[in-house]
Amino acid sequence: MTDVLRRGRASLAFGFLVQGVAFALLVTRIPAIQNRYGVSDALLPVFLAAVPVLAGIGSVTTERLVRRVPASRVLRWSQPVVLLALLGVGAGERLVGLAVSLAVFGLAVGALDASMNMLGVSLQRAYGRSIMLSFHAAYSLGGIAGASLAWVGAHGQWALWVSYLPVVLVLMPAVLVGSRWYVDGEGGGPVTEAVGKAGGAGGAVAFKLLLPLCVVMTVAYIGDSTVSNWSAKYLQDVLGSSEQLATVPYNVYMVTTLLGRTLGDFGVRRFGAVVVVRVGALVAAAGFAVVAGAPGAWVGMLGFTLLGLGLCVLVPQTFAAAGRSAFVLGGPGASDAAVARLNVFNYVGFLIGSPLVGTLGDAWSYRGAMLVPMVLVLVALVYARSFAPESDRYGGGHERPHTADVGRGSNGL
Repeated sequence: MTDVLRRGRASLAFGFLVQGVAFALLVTRIPAIQNRYGVSDALLPVFLAAVPVLAGIGSVTTERLVRRVPASRVLRWSQPVVLLALLGVGAGERLVGLAVSLAVFGLAVGALDASMNMLGVSLQRAYGRSIMLSFHAAYSLGGIAGASLAWVGAHGQWALWVSYLPVVLVLMPAVLVGSRWYVDGEGGGPVTEAVGKAGGAGGAVAFKLLLPLCVVMTVAYIGDSTVSNWSAKYLQDVLGSSEQLATVPYNVYMVTTLLGRTLGDFGVRRFGAVVVVRVGALVAAAGFAVVAGAPGAWVGMLGFTLLGLGLCVLVPQTFAAAGRSAFVLGGPGASDAAVARLNVFNYVGFLIGSPLVGTLGDAWSYRGAMLVPMVLVLVALVYARSFAPESDRYGGGHERPHTADVGRGSNGL
């Protein structure tokens, strides 16, 4: 394996880690953000919904943008914007400032997520074996670090900007330096017709190809958004924990996603993606059931632990399946387009999940609301076969040689 590939993999993993830190620092301090800006419980779902809507716009924009510029360049400049927007959330004082910061955060996150997963899919293709879960494991590690920093801030009763500023000052220059070694997909060029115009034959094939994966992506992120947006409030308001303890479920969730993703690539190579996705969906459903029935905070923690182990495999494998199948149809441009379009359903899941749980929680009960994502995540069982066609499956004797055209590096603008 060439040094270019190794450096590209390491730098991209660091990018995933930084994104995990930033996102965790935002979502685990939602109660503190709500208190700082005086956001009511009725208005909070509106703010939470606006971020994924704008992120979806950012992802669609990225699909068009990468036809003209490398995905590595989009990633290089979107990541600092995300960090600055996070700092804006912590430093603002008025509601309009919060709205602007969250809007910038959402748009930049859409571009960041799409370009980051494009590079991950192309690197997996170059390696010739399943490595996509390792990138998302780095994201989970970043989430653990971010949630831990959030716990320190809550414990010390620090102002939000005090928690955020040192993180931004350290990570921004580090990620800019690391971005010099990103590796773009082989070939580059414009997006092909295979995942392009919906009216042609290629478009019809692409729609049939992506639809099951889009559904799985949506339900996976409904589950994930339930944890990230509501775990702190659920533990504090329903299970009676302290504000300090309420920051822990997301950390527990990220620890178990790290564990599951660290081992997940080996599972895909050994058993195939179909088995891994099915097991993940069943474990996630069990986790929601435990959370819904938890008599106290510590049993609730057990439920979030199971959720992390189950949900962690679904998203990376969905990106990998979409990119791999689209590449077969139309090359690297088609793969990038498939990843960008699939990434939109990341935000569809968030858009549905956050208000769904909040609305059901207010109208019915938050315990009952947890049963809805439990049922939805089982949809992944129906579409599991879409993940690993035998001809494309990685691992278990299906790996191809570890040589590939890794395309152009991104050592310069």
